[in-house]
Amino acid sequence: MEKAPQPVLGPDASAETPDQQPDRTLYDVAAVEDVREGEVFSVIIKEQSIALVRVGGEVHALGGRCPHKGAPLRGRLHCYSKAHGDVIVCPWHKAVFGVRDGRVKEPVAFSGLPVYPVRLVEGRVLVGVSPLPARVPEPCMEDSSVLVLGGGAAAASAIYTLREEGFAGSIILIGDESLPPYDRPSLSKGIFLGGPDKVQPPLLLNDAFFAHHEITRVQGTITSLDCTAKRVELADGRDYSADHVLITTGGRPAKPDLPGIELTGVMTMHGVQDARQIAEEITGEQAVVLIGGGLTTLELASALRQKGAGVTVIAPEQVIPMEAQWGREVGRILLRLHADNGVAFITDSEVVNIYGKDHVEGIELDDGMKLPCTHVLVAVGNEPCRGFLPDDVGTDADGGVSGIVVDEDMRVLPGIYAAGDVAAFQHEGTLCRVEHWRQAQIEGRAAARTILGLSRQPMPIPWYWTQQFGKKLEYMGWGEPFDRVLIEGDLSGFDFMAAYMRGQKVVALVSAGRSSAMARAAVDFDGFVAKEVRTSIV
Repeated sequence: MEKAPQPVLGPDASAETPDQQPDRTLYDVAAVEDVREGEVFSVIIKEQSIALVRVGGEVHALGGRCPHKGAPLRGRLHCYSKAHGDVIVCPWHKAVFGVRDGRVKEPVAFSGLPVYPVRLVEGRVLVGVSPLPARVPEPCMEDSSVLVLGGGAAAASAIYTLREEGFAGSIILIGDESLPPYDRPSLSKGIFLGGPDKVQPPLLLNDAFFAHHEITRVQGTITSLDCTAKRVELADGRDYSADHVLITTGGRPAKPDLPGIELTGVMTMHGVQDARQIAEEITGEQAVVLIGGGLTTLELASALRQKGAGVTVIAPEQVIPMEAQWGREVGRILLRLHADNGVAFITDSEVVNIYGKDHVEGIELDDGMKLPCTHVLVAVGNEPCRGFLPDDVGTDADGGVSGIVVDEDMRVLPGIYAAGDVAAFQHEGTLCRVEHWRQAQIEGRAAARTILGLSRQPMPIPWYWTQQFGKKLEYMGWGEPFDRVLIEGDLSGFDFMAAYMRGQKVVALVSAGRSSAMARAAVDFDGFVAKEVRTSIV
């Protein structure tokens, strides 16, 4: 049990009245020796959660909860980053904060941690409850302008970074949705279970942020981009131009060329309107077919079964879900998890027809089998939204990767940048496009830093997570091939760490119940593997 702190040093006696001055009391909260390097020591002072971090002979005090989702910051979350120095890492979604200044060093948070005053007196740690003034960035680039195309995670991260680093020019965000940038991953993870009125995904940046930072939001469909003039035209005839254009248009769900694909009742999951439609139309008494075998499919299957719907997944040639990405062992526990919860899988046939008069009535497989259903959800991948660009801009010379090719600074052409799901970049000689939420924010941040003329920072290793039937699994890696998997822990109990090996090198990690360990890996993957991952059988 945490000991209630005791006030030791009172506020200045010259303060006029308590309600006119901040509380400058310093509270005795711990012995210096109790705050160990590498661990975050958590205390509660006047109902405020505060995290203590020791670096050598110094102790720093910061907000004790991640501002993104409120994750408690305690335990082995203090790490050393080659790029950022001493940091705290959120165990839930891997936001990274500076120990000394509390600022966001890597997404996913859009607010830093408050920093509190600390004094060390006779081996004791004394902490105040009134945060120190936050650093105000020096205004820069007042006469410059930025157009951000698209309203997702990469856009939000770029806008936040620009203002956080002092960009004082004009920013215009153009997107095709009425909402400000929001938490899109929550859509497939079951946000629709509460009904259409409850489908309100958390905003990444709210209206107050846009107003305070004088950012203009424009809703419209982009039809063309003149890369030389840096001018965008919208479907309704409006046009906008700027000194810098950042493309963060993401992707749209691909639809297979099937008879009946346009019938009412065939759905995809991309935006908040899709989630509201699912919440409104699919009830617990209906039968739903999901086409596809990736994580979006599995998350939707989990959510729909929890809603009570009958769910069948059609995933040709994927006998074990996620086997290619996560290996046979982890894939099997996912398959068992879904089977135990009533999800049916068909892996030896593919859909050749969706039938029905006006609304979906069922699907037909290539072996002649017909399966009645009321809805079909398609999740077979995304197509990058780049149709407004000239064909020769940001194109892969080998034709092997779709999207918009960028250099190491997220630059397509002078003054033109791309980030997020639509961007393709080189990693160790291979062109890749990473379609995950945190990665989109990291790329948006990198593009903003390029616009600002700031130094390039190393690209962190991609990380993502999935939630299915109450079980959370995390992945960290570049999606490289592997030839064996080493697993420590309890697979069936969803408490394990799996290391994916190619030769003698660990190329990826998958875990369950190890969120703090994955937080440390997010900051220093190679160091974490060397110190904490067993890569040989002894």
